[in-house]
Amino acid sequence: MATVEERLKILKMVEEGKISAADGAQLLAALSDSRKPPAPPAPPGGPARWFRVRVTDLKTGKTKVNVNIPMGLVDVGIKMGARFAPNLDSDQMTLLTEALRSGAVGKIIEATDEEDGERVEIFVE
Repeated sequence: MATVEERLKILKMVEEGKISAADGAQLLAALSDSRKPPAPPAPPGGPARWFRVRVTDLKTGKTKVNVNIPMGLVDVGIKMGARFAPNLDSDQMTLLTEALRSGAVGKIIEATDEEDGERVEIFVE
């Protein structure tokens, strides 16, 4: 479910010029879609419907961000994600893109940022 805090973060990114207004609108729309009850999991072999990003605080174990994005908006999400993860090397971005194109399902990437104390996980469901 989209929280007020998640919406404010998106609006703040638009205000700071980190993302365009159009990108912000698409993210807000994706958050609105995530408020709807999740669709039942795709049958085995069926197309994936959701791209999920979860950020967890390593100290507390609490989920800081849990965003479900419809697969139709993933291209925009990957472009925006590249802006916010400059330390993510091109090999990892290539791996992510190839996994999505091949129809992979489940956890695709897990990365730990010791400096910020966060773990980022990316799933396709």
